[in-house]
Amino acid sequence: MRAEVQTFVADGPLPDEDAEGEEIDRRVAQLDAIARPVTGDEARALAECFGPDDCYGVAWTLLHLIETGPNPVFVARPGPDAGEWQHRLWQRCVNGGLVSDEPGD
Repeated sequence: MRAEVQTFVADGPLPDEDAEGEEIDRRVAQLDAIARPVTGDEARALAECFGPDDCYGVAWTLLHLIETGPNPVFVARPGPDAGEWQHRLWQRCVNGGLVSDEPGD
């Protein structure tokens, strides 16, 4: 895994919208430093970095970065304890025909 991805992942989930602007700007800069496309391992690690909300659109940037890697990131529907953004990423894979959401497939 590249150093830029390791740095982002090590800093944990994205902050929520109540975070200081400097913190949000720092995380945006970290995302911008990651060259596209990402690898499968990087995409899976990044998929664990969504925060509790969209962080002023930064979560969308993270989602689009993850989607530059080989898809699907998830091969099974995320569990009920997964966050909104993991479910959103899963649904985008279903909608794109990359995975089936039918039981038993």
